[in-house]
Amino acid sequence: MAATALTTNPPPALDRKPLPAGQPRDWYVSHNRRLKAMRLTIALLDSGVYHPASADNRRIRAAAERIGVHAPSDTTCRMVRTLIRYDR
Repeated sequence: MAATALTTNPPPALDRKPLPAGQPRDWYVSHNRRLKAMRLTIALLDSGVYHPASADNRRIRAAAERIGVHAPSDTTCRMVRTLIRYDR
């Protein structure tokens, strides 16, 4: 069986820029939540999950473990399903 691209060629690390200072704490929380939801959505789409009904919380959390991020909250899981819905 052929290995997937994620297991053989991990993506290169991106250069990170510091977040802008002076924003309210809620801004940083929602910003990081959106980034995590985008990463999880991409991982699910790459693994063949193309419909929000197929992306239950358990499957999303398994994807999080697979890509090495902390388990998402229920709110983040809802955001992932919303992003999958609008991916067309």
